[in-house]
Amino acid sequence: MRQIVFDLETTGFKFSEGHRIVEIGGIELVNGAVTGRNFHTYVNPERDVPDGAFQVHGLSAAFLSDKPLFAHASVAQAFLDFVGGAQLVAHNGIGFDLPFLNAELEAAGLPILDRENIVDTLHMARRKFPGAPASLDALCSRFGIDTAMRERDGHGALLDSRLLAEVYIELTGGAQAGLDFRREDSRPDASGAVKGRQPARQRPQKLPPLITQQEKRAHDAFVAELGEGSLWRNRAV
Repeated sequence: MRQIVFDLETTGFKFSEGHRIVEIGGIELVNGAVTGRNFHTYVNPERDVPDGAFQVHGLSAAFLSDKPLFAHASVAQAFLDFVGGAQLVAHNGIGFDLPFLNAELEAAGLPILDRENIVDTLHMARRKFPGAPASLDALCSRFGIDTAMRERDGHGALLDSRLLAEVYIELTGGAQAGLDFRREDSRPDASGAVKGRQPARQRPQKLPPLITQQEKRAHDAFVAELGEGSLWRNRAV
């Protein structure tokens, strides 16, 4: 099972209000384990970067001015190629990241990504820890994930994707997340619930006993010597 944990940085909250993507980051997981493959690019938004957004991610209009446009093949199509048929994972992905990304893709005349093919870790966390803070920072703190670089440098799409990948692994089983014995077609839905788990296969025949008949006779004789009131003898009977 292949998944892409991704994050966006933007100039604001809504594409419909003229805001644009300024950075995309993605981390590949296979069977719940980080593979080391990733995607990262900055994007020229062709507009100013409001101070509020700059305070979050530190990307200025001047810095972004020579970066490729979203519609360039090295950005939109390259990200689609990186995703391929993988399932997406994002924090508030259903409410923010995926709608924003799809609006940019549609404006660029490219196919949009399937809303049913995303796991939203915000929803997962709220279901698993009802009433508790569910921000990425709060989840990193809960799971003991180091955020020193984020605290020093601020938000970044690739850095946040890496942190989210660690959070997602914890939400789905911790250090054993990579030990995935499910069928290939068993995928979490948008809420993180896993369907299609298969029961463990049973041995067609029982394993033969590991003790010899001589050892069994010696054991029976030992139990008999313990007497009628022996707990071990009574349990054996």
